[in-house]
Amino acid sequence: MMDSLTPLDGALLVDKPVGPTSHDVVAAVRRRFNLKKVGHCGTLDPNATGLLVLVLGRGTKLAEKLMSDDKVYEGEIKFGVTTDSYDADGKVEATAPVPPLTLEQLNRWAASFVGDLMQVPPMVSAVKKGGVPLYKLARKGMEVEREPRLVHIYRFQFLSYQEPIGRFELACTKGTYVRSLAHDIGQKAGCGAYLASLRRLQSGAFHVRDATPMEEVLRWSPAELERHVIPLVELARAAGLLPTRPQ
Repeated sequence: MMDSLTPLDGALLVDKPVGPTSHDVVAAVRRRFNLKKVGHCGTLDPNATGLLVLVLGRGTKLAEKLMSDDKVYEGEIKFGVTTDSYDADGKVEATAPVPPLTLEQLNRWAASFVGDLMQVPPMVSAVKKGGVPLYKLARKGMEVEREPRLVHIYRFQFLSYQEPIGRFELACTKGTYVRSLAHDIGQKAGCGAYLASLRRLQSGAFHVRDATPMEEVLRWSPAELERHVIPLVELARAAGLLPTRPQ
């Protein structure tokens, strides 16, 4: 079976820019290199940047396993403004003066989210209610009850604050709505807030420092693509399906 593997069975680490959806990145790589099977291991919103793990060929069989990996992000939260999507893409719902905030105060609030957390998905999200994505209901002006989801926050820390922007780092389980955390911090501050920017630094064993910008990937020759593909055996090891190499 292993004899039938090709150099394009595995994974590719892409640094996604602002603009395209995760699906757009998948489609662009599939078209550029005429590949039959390409998938990704964890959606990034269009305005988010950073690590997008693409799986190619037989690597797609490991997508679900790799998608369940923990994630690390960095980003910025803007205080004093609330949007319907909890991020920069949404419509402004309210503005308020930003009270005096300190880095210490922000980190006390951030620490209160560390551990197990029941999160309610935003109305502007792809979660489905009765088979219909919530964002489609939100476009019609509807708000429906959403089931809370259990996530785990390992680390949530503000690195700096310069009014009205707080820069943070977050380590969490898959499925965590970072923009919901931004919204909730804004509620604690009493002035509202939204997620102004987000960058994924890490997914499981993979880090954005080892990823290649999307525009550069699309300029590669097929031979260059092959050189950058993480082989299926290494991918299975990263997914915990094979033992790690002895040190």
